[in-house]
Amino acid sequence: MSSKKALLLTTPNSYRTQDYVDAATRLGIDAIVAVDLPGMLAEEWNVPLGADFGRPDKAAEKIVEALASSDGSDSGEICVDAVLALDDSGSRVAALVAAELELPHNDPMAAEAARNKFQMRTLLAACGAPVPEFREFQTSDNLKEIIARTEEEIGYPCVVKPEQLNGSRGVIRANLRCELAAAVRRLTALIGREQPFLIEGYIPGVEVALEGLLDRDRLHCLALFDKPDPLEGPYFEETIYVTPSRLPLEVQNQIAETTEAAARGLGLQTGPIHAELRINAEGPWIVEVAGRSIGGLCSRILRFGMEVGKGSSLEELILRQACGLPLESLERESQAGGVMMIPIPEGGILRRLSGVEEAKGVVGIEDVQITARLNQSLVPLPEGDAYLGFIFAKGPSPAAVEDVLRQAHSLLQFEIDPEFALVQ
Repeated sequence: MSSKKALLLTTPNSYRTQDYVDAATRLGIDAIVAVDLPGMLAEEWNVPLGADFGRPDKAAEKIVEALASSDGSDSGEICVDAVLALDDSGSRVAALVAAELELPHNDPMAAEAARNKFQMRTLLAACGAPVPEFREFQTSDNLKEIIARTEEEIGYPCVVKPEQLNGSRGVIRANLRCELAAAVRRLTALIGREQPFLIEGYIPGVEVALEGLLDRDRLHCLALFDKPDPLEGPYFEETIYVTPSRLPLEVQNQIAETTEAAARGLGLQTGPIHAELRINAEGPWIVEVAGRSIGGLCSRILRFGMEVGKGSSLEELILRQACGLPLESLERESQAGGVMMIPIPEGGILRRLSGVEEAKGVVGIEDVQITARLNQSLVPLPEGDAYLGFIFAKGPSPAAVEDVLRQAHSLLQFEIDPEFALVQ
């Protein structure tokens, strides 16, 4: 047993928390969980350690004080070996806490840049990374002036996106003036007035996701996922991830090199990163580089170590690195794997679902996890921030994995009552 302690910063609705806690248990690491909740709400919900991540400096101060008061050490030292943010919202807080405790960490400004799309674009453009033209606006700006500047400086098609939401929330493509106006109005309804947002050029091409670990700003590529469904808008709901990538090895190497340079340009040096890129005739383009691991339950398809079905989870690798434990293998298992994030087809109330056992019975399917609950209100993109669930598959090739994911999804039936759908 390691006798190590790791502080995990998470949110009330995070998909990731349990997998990290379970990984810590397997490694003998004591997991301390801090949740993004104001103090009064944390007390009401009986959350032992809550802090408002929206106020990073005060949240970090509160967390450090709580750790000091609960540690019980006669020396006054806080015995925590690692601080990890499981979601974007806690990344700056994690960096501040780790700095205070003199633990390996990313610079707080780099952590913030990896979650703020405008800061990210600005730093990447400054270091020569491949990014589209972009401009920052406020939702309170005059709409005619927003459109005029966009048409003069960026052109169509363009993409409207909030600065800090993730999971493609609020991200809308516009091909025409009327679509741009509608997209800005819709984003304003989502994030409110007096809020910053971006408009940037649309990047054509296929999209991939890279999962990696940084060690002294050097990138270890753990997995490269293809996204076989076209992500062309007007909204950008992700569905299928399949690894290993079917792109030529030369292109895969370019993707890794571009990602490493982008992470360095942001100032990221250590820990997990999840990067999204688009590939076209001009090469790889950076969509984003997040200072965290892959979202949802998607990491459950990843195992590391050459023996199929065994080895370490992604969360175990991340915790091992953060706590200074040996990393046994960074090689993903040889079997192809994939996950489908089950999209929400329409807004409303989920009344019934069927076909789960049939989907689980498809050869190659590892599991089907329905995370939406009956009688739950469902909100699709661009406003929504959740999925109906996840389908996991493994097989002899990426193409075979993609096929069984689509087959399993076709067997699922969701009855959604649109009467209570969100009115736009």
